[in-house]
Amino acid sequence: MDADVVRAVNELTSRWARVLPAENTVIAGLGVWPLIALLAAGADEPGRTELAAAAGVDPSTGATDAIRLIEAIERSSDLHAALGVWVDEQLKLAETFDSVVPAPLVGMLTGKPAVDKPKLDAWAAEHTDDLIREMPVDLNGGVELLLASAILLRTKWVRPFTEQTRRVQDGPWIGSWKWLERSTTDLDSVRRYEHPSAAWLTVVTVAGDADVDVLLGIGQPQTDLADVLEGLLDAAADPDGGLSGAELIDQGDVGWEAAPGVRIGETTASRQQVQVSLPAFSIDVRHDLMKSREIFGLTTVSSDPGARGHFSALSPTPLRIDQAQQRVLARFFATGFEAAAVTAMAMTRAAMVTGRERRLEVAFDRPFAFVAVLRDSRLPIVAGRVEVPTEPGA
Repeated sequence: MDADVVRAVNELTSRWARVLPAENTVIAGLGVWPLIALLAAGADEPGRTELAAAAGVDPSTGATDAIRLIEAIERSSDLHAALGVWVDEQLKLAETFDSVVPAPLVGMLTGKPAVDKPKLDAWAAEHTDDLIREMPVDLNGGVELLLASAILLRTKWVRPFTEQTRRVQDGPWIGSWKWLERSTTDLDSVRRYEHPSAAWLTVVTVAGDADVDVLLGIGQPQTDLADVLEGLLDAAADPDGGLSGAELIDQGDVGWEAAPGVRIGETTASRQQVQVSLPAFSIDVRHDLMKSREIFGLTTVSSDPGARGHFSALSPTPLRIDQAQQRVLARFFATGFEAAAVTAMAMTRAAMVTGRERRLEVAFDRPFAFVAVLRDSRLPIVAGRVEVPTEPGA
């Protein structure tokens, strides 16, 4: 997989993570990235530059990069991805449309929500194995062109967790929760990083049984969780950085805090171990990407384009991005992890802006005369007058 694309997706995800509200949430920058890379290839300036900068791509190769990313993902055992583009059957396409959007991706919209919605919902369900059964877009606004991505991840842990009920006596997590716990001899699955924004950061790698791992990150109590997430994304790109658990375990006495959330303990096992415990979680959210449109390069292309439009490489009809939504869920449980995301960006026909000038308004609302002439010679053919109207209305 292209390292530059991986870096670009990571950077987009990190920028998005910085603006998330302080609540349970999950995002899929991977679901947004191919859409804005594809849009960059079909956009006009200045939106072209904004989209390309957000995606971190050369706009001339954005569409190719997006397709290659999806193809690379499809080679994974645990990860599935799909791209789809739908156009209204009445929308005139530019001659360059096929060079931006490969024909196999393209479907048709009738402009009738009752017909189009079931088809789009079925696509979302098919490509997320029914985890997400609805395309996150409102079709009642006259959608002319729709781009969507779908991502599905399912993995099983190499070493499952045991599940129990744990009661937290005080603090923000007070109550009884489904709790997961496991022990492993893989000391290197724990690493302590030093990060500019998160200070000390602990990262635990939970290995899946094929080609996907899940990283868990925890910082010091006073560290903002946005900084922890940023640090975790950086750590994901540097899996051998920091200090490993094998280096940490012999640095202090029993009871010493070797890293955020990590204390030195004792076990009766014959080998040194790592014990990991955490609450099971399931998060299901919907994001309106238009609320942070500058992060995704959508500022210009969602504005009124005037008569020329923002996407002349796609259609001569003036179009703008009207909706950008993502539905995403993630579940961490005793035997594995699953996640799914469907991201949709919808274009509508932009309202034509016309100039306002003075005009002459003439009303023949009393008796008048008329004459017919040959144009060149001005020869009168017939002439007459009208005293009263002669044709009654229906």
